[in-house]
Amino acid sequence: MINACELRVNGIIPIIPTPFTAEEQVDWPSMRRLLDFACAVGACAICLPSYASEFYKLSECERSRVVSEAVRQTAGRLPVFAQVNFASVVQAVEAARETQKAGASAIAIAVPRMFAFGESDLYRYFDRILSSIDIPLLIQDVNHSGPTITARFASELHKVHPHFRWIKLEEPMMSSKVSSILEATNGGVGVLEGWGGTYMLDLIPAGICGVMPGLAVSDLLVKVFQLATNNEMEEAHKIFEGVLPQIVFSLQHLELFHHAEKRLLAARGIVGETVVRQLTLRPDKHLEDRILFLNRQILNLLDRLGLPHNPIVVE
Repeated sequence: MINACELRVNGIIPIIPTPFTAEEQVDWPSMRRLLDFACAVGACAICLPSYASEFYKLSECERSRVVSEAVRQTAGRLPVFAQVNFASVVQAVEAARETQKAGASAIAIAVPRMFAFGESDLYRYFDRILSSIDIPLLIQDVNHSGPTITARFASELHKVHPHFRWIKLEEPMMSSKVSSILEATNGGVGVLEGWGGTYMLDLIPAGICGVMPGLAVSDLLVKVFQLATNNEMEEAHKIFEGVLPQIVFSLQHLELFHHAEKRLLAARGIVGETVVRQLTLRPDKHLEDRILFLNRQILNLLDRLGLPHNPIVVE
C-alpha cells in the first residue's frame, strides 16, 4: 500500500473524468475501467473528483463514492489524490477527514476564488484544514482575473504544516514563480502544472515535479515528461507537438473539454458512453468536426509511437 508520509510525485497525475450513463447517472463500471487505464499508462498518481471530473455537478454522496471507488479499484497501485472543493471551511474539513478515512493518499483543495480574498484570509482557511488532517495536501490555484498565491504564502504555510506538500498552478509564464516557490520552501513544496499540460515543456527545466492533465492523453504526456526530464527535448517536442492542438482546443471552455475528453476515451475503447451531465454546452457541427479530427490525430500519434489505444485489453 501507498505510505502517505513518504509519498513523492514525479510525473503525470491525470484527472479522472466522471462517466455517466445515458440517464446521466454515474457509470461505476466505466469509472473502474478509467482507473485501470490510469494505472496502465505510467501515471504516478491520480486525482478526482476535480473540475475535469465535473465535481461541481456531483452530489456529496457521489463525490464520496468516487473517492472510495478509486481507492478500492487502484488497490495500492497508484496514490489517490482526493479533491474536496468547498468555500466553507467547515465542509472542507469534514470532507477532507472523510476522504482520509476512506484511504486517500493525499487531499487536493482548490483555492476558493468566487470572491477576492487576501492571503491572510486564505492562510486561516488552509491552516484549519491542515490542522484537521494527517495526510499530505495539494493546493490548486487558478485565478485568471488576478494573482495566485505567492512563494511567501507557500513558505509560511509549509513551515507550520510540513504536510502541505504541493501547489498546482495553471498560468502562463510562471517559470520564475516555480523557482521562487522551490527556493522559499527549500524544495518542501513541489509545483505541479495544470491547464492540460499546455506549459509543461516551459516549466520542466524550471523544476516542476509533475503535470495534472486530462486522462485521455496521459500516456503520451508520460512519454513527453520522461523525455524532457532526461533532457531529450527535441524528442519531447516532437511528441508534444502532436498532442498540444487537442489540449488547446478543448480548453477553450471547460464544458467543451468534457465533451472532447470523453469522446477521445470512447475512441480509444475505454468507455462506451460520452455523456456530459447537464448543464453543459452542446457542440455545434464545427466543434463536433474539430473534436473528431483532433481525436483522430491523437490515435494516429499513438499508432506511430507503437502505443496501444487501449492498454487494458489485448488489441
